Amino acid sequence: MGDLIFSGHNRTYDDFKKQLTPTVKPLLDLLRDYCFSFGKNVIEDVRMHRVVFCKSMTFRFFADMEPQQESILVKIRRDRKELQKDVLIKPGQDLSEIKNLLLDAYNTIH
Repeated sequence: MGDLIFSGHNRTYDDFKKQLTPTVKPLLDLLRDYCFSFGKNVIEDVRMHRVVFCKSMTFRFFADMEPQQESILVKIRRDRKELQKDVLIKPGQDLSEIKNLLLDAYNTIH
């Protein structure tokens, strides 16, 4: 997978998953794997309440995933000058739109 960096408490993704509900875990795993499929330059930053995916350290993020009780709030950013797009994803939901948005954000940032 991509290079891993950690901020603050040196939390791993496995540590992070322990706080998630059983219905949200597989959804976050799927979105995480999808982000890593974009290339070896995808960087994961596990934070206290969310997981952030970056294309490089010079750009803050293209995806910021914050699990909720029964959903995941995904914040997508294509460019620093554009507003981020917030999308609430629930288990069982069709993910084709969110996947397209994530791929577009990854391809758009430099």
